[in-house]
Amino acid sequence: MNAPDTARRPLVGISTYSTQAAWGVWRQQAALLPSTYVEAVTRAGALAVLLPPQPAGALEAVAALDALVVSGGPDVDPARYGEPAHPRTDPPDVLRDAWEFDLLHAALTRDLPVLGVCRGMQVLNAALGGTLEQHLPDRLTGRVHRDPPGRFARTRVNVRPGSRLAGIVGESAEVSCYHHQAVARLGAGLVATAWSTDETVEAVELPGRRFVLGVQWHPENDTEDIRLFRALTEAGARGSGRRGADRREVRGAAADRGPVGHTEPADPAGKIEPAGRTERVDPAGPAETTRRVDPAEPAERTEPAGTAEPAGRTRHAESAGRAGRQPADPAGSHPTAPHRDRADRRKADR
Repeated sequence: MNAPDTARRPLVGISTYSTQAAWGVWRQQAALLPSTYVEAVTRAGALAVLLPPQPAGALEAVAALDALVVSGGPDVDPARYGEPAHPRTDPPDVLRDAWEFDLLHAALTRDLPVLGVCRGMQVLNAALGGTLEQHLPDRLTGRVHRDPPGRFARTRVNVRPGSRLAGIVGESAEVSCYHHQAVARLGAGLVATAWSTDETVEAVELPGRRFVLGVQWHPENDTEDIRLFRALTEAGARGSGRRGADRREVRGAAADRGPVGHTEPADPAGKIEPAGRTERVDPAGPAETTRRVDPAEPAERTEPAGTAEPAGRTRHAESAGRAGRQPADPAGSHPTAPHRDRADRRKADR
């Protein structure tokens, strides 16, 4: 059998850590990524391209890609979504935050397929004006979403029927989690499409795009299940003809773009907005929250969430019901919410 024509494989970029590492006799700052990401991408039929944090070049990097994976890692700087840091939030990694926000901005501008993994989903949410719950144990008195250091927790998630994610993994899945933060207010245009049993948002999607999906778990750790990476690769392959044109277009634009390291923290109202699909949300103004409804009901209903809280307020002890809050979608692109009210859910669980 002939070897595959690697020149035709989609190029999938994966953001990486920049951290101290040791190998052989050396201990140095290194561009680092668990090899499970590379294995998942290559098994899905693509070529993996590592994208370590650097002070410039995100636009040029994205122009060469067919798809982007924003990988897991430390917490996003709360300044990116206008809140003070919780005592348990990681120290900020300014360079990595700036690099990944710029990668994501360039990818969304070009409608490049994107998969956000754990931190990557949180980067997606914050970049679109959303906020994060900074320490889940402040709210969850029982189960948390990570085991002792270095061990993934197995978590059952329920997926919104009819969503892109449901088309990939089905309406229920057991996944590998390791996180102490989660989505609080959804970014502009995002739709929550999976939840754990404690109501924590476990996946988000951006409707109307070729493929923009974030998951709070680590699909690269499930080495026998590459469905998410295959779906990303297939979406990238369908647009691979754009790559050459993108590279030519970016040659002039890159010269006008400032260094990534000087990128300002994201405005809580959202600097990256899907053009023509949503309105920016004023965190100080009235908000709407989508209420889960019975699958038999004909359409999604919304109800006022009361007085919106200022963007600078932390959410450490807020109830799970605030997770999954999302802005109104004037374009009507959000799919119908198929889930039951919480009271019905509790009855069903009993």
